[in-house]
Amino acid sequence: MIDLHTHSFFSDGELLPSELIRRAEVLGYQAIAITDHADFSNLDWILPRVAQICQELNQRWSIRSIPGIELTHTPPECFASLCDQARKLGAKLVVAHGETIVEPVCPGTNRKAIEAGVDILAHPGLISEEEVLLARDHGVLLEISARPGHSFANGHLARLAKKVNAPLVLNTDAHSPCDLLSREKALKVVLGAGLESQDFTRMQENARQILSRISRSGMP
Repeated sequence: MIDLHTHSFFSDGELLPSELIRRAEVLGYQAIAITDHADFSNLDWILPRVAQICQELNQRWSIRSIPGIELTHTPPECFASLCDQARKLGAKLVVAHGETIVEPVCPGTNRKAIEAGVDILAHPGLISEEEVLLARDHGVLLEISARPGHSFANGHLARLAKKVNAPLVLNTDAHSPCDLLSREKALKVVLGAGLESQDFTRMQENARQILSRISRSGMP
């Protein structure tokens, strides 16, 4: 398993980054990204700390940990500057908190996040076909979410992504240890979205491509 969207208690998760990473390692995860919620108020506080622990643990444990961030509930027009700032502060992965149907995310967030060049658009809700095409053309992965609530629109996203051949990724959006998934449970989430087992394999390959890009950037 590769999971590119999780949270520690640096935002609204329950665990230290190190405990979250260790629990994922015990479950057999190949890699995990710590992507705590951030905006202009805390970006510069979270990222150096997450980058530090990931660098330390990557030298000691078999699991690969990735310092990332989830830009959350920000004005859509701010995505470009926030994404640029996050990468300068050490984010190897930038996730956008998309227009989930269970939260009052600003309309236009999906499009502006894609245009800003985030790596993953998380739980994009009732995303339009035009935006799915835009994500495909910008190389942005669209997230099938295992998180209750956010997962309500998985079927809608899966149908559009399959129609236009847009790349998907499966993430847990874990906030607590019980949110981490076995491979078997992850496959059930994919099948529940109306997809097939080969789509799950493809999603994991999309995640591996992200890891390869990060490796080429010089991160151990």
